[in-house]
Amino acid sequence: MNTFLETLHDAVLDAGAKNMARSAGFTSHMTLLQRANPNNDDHQLSLPQFLRIADHLPEQDRRRVLQAMVEVWGYGLVAKTAPPADSPMLALLELVTESADVTRAVHDAMADGRINRQERIAISREISEVRHSLDVLEESVKVA
Repeated sequence: MNTFLETLHDAVLDAGAKNMARSAGFTSHMTLLQRANPNNDDHQLSLPQFLRIADHLPEQDRRRVLQAMVEVWGYGLVAKTAPPADSPMLALLELVTESADVTRAVHDAMADGRINRQERIAISREISEVRHSLDVLEESVKVA
């Protein structure tokens, strides 16, 4: 569960807590950050608060947070439909590019022989992008 909360906190920071707090109905950005902080036991995140946050995250971050949540119970997340690329070849090139990004993130993280929290989050983000690119490739092949 801690990985899910860390991923949510990272997504809130990436999306900009000040702007998100106003649009998601929080009284201040500090309230939002306290609710999303995995290290703050005094302020627990409720389901309605989580849904408001998720609703205001960019699609890529929302997918990453939901993936982290369902992985707690051993499930995977599959989008209903992925927008097809212009052609299967373009989708394949995008998939290869995203795969290379994963390779680079893991290689860089392992330079010191261990993977810290920030590196783990960055690698998870890159893996999420590969999954999305794979979905796009699959949809492109279906319509080709």
